[in-house]
Amino acid sequence: MSKESSRHGDTTGNTYIDPGADTKEGYAISKKSRALARKALGNETPEDRVKQRCSIAVGDFAMAELMRFRHDPIPAVLEALRQGAPIITDIRMVQIGIQKNGHASEVLCALDFGADIVHEKEITRSSAGFLALKEKLPGSIVVIGNSPSALLSLCSMVRDGIRPAAIIGAPVGFVNAAESKVELRTLDIPSISSEGTRGGTPVAVAAVNECITMYIEDPNHARSGHRL
Repeated sequence: MSKESSRHGDTTGNTYIDPGADTKEGYAISKKSRALARKALGNETPEDRVKQRCSIAVGDFAMAELMRFRHDPIPAVLEALRQGAPIITDIRMVQIGIQKNGHASEVLCALDFGADIVHEKEITRSSAGFLALKEKLPGSIVVIGNSPSALLSLCSMVRDGIRPAAIIGAPVGFVNAAESKVELRTLDIPSISSEGTRGGTPVAVAAVNECITMYIEDPNHARSGHRL
């Protein structure tokens, strides 16, 4: 199996759920958007589904061509969800956007940790938060949608032996965003990232939420007593 692609036919059919759509109108909009994305982008693999959702999140099918998958990240995220591993984000907007129902993973934000490290090392709050969360990172799902400095710090920690289960890295901007994602893709660790300067909170949240949706679709996970 390629390290950049995996095929799970039973997760890519036309049956559609959206755990985040809690009204009839919201579900109808979500379902129509997904039908358009399937037609435009294809629907053969789990990676296609992530590309669909990220494109919907930014309102541009061109986003699909910018998504990069390394070392089978989707199975890695699904297994981490089965294990109830924490999801660790760089900023509050990413934390808030992640679907909370249907899994048992705690969703943490790096901004809530490492205040002392900020002043000691004079680094960004999100970078300091990841340093402070060093003990929680192994086996976790990391989702970065804003901070290139946090992703660069995390990459350095991975090179020092810290092993998250998977990293979703989609920081946006003109300073270090593209470079941080290039660095991420050099690591021998499952990752989803976006090419170049584009990305942001919508892309990072869409990628992890699509993985959560696939997890919820798996009938085996319900046996663990996770809330739906």
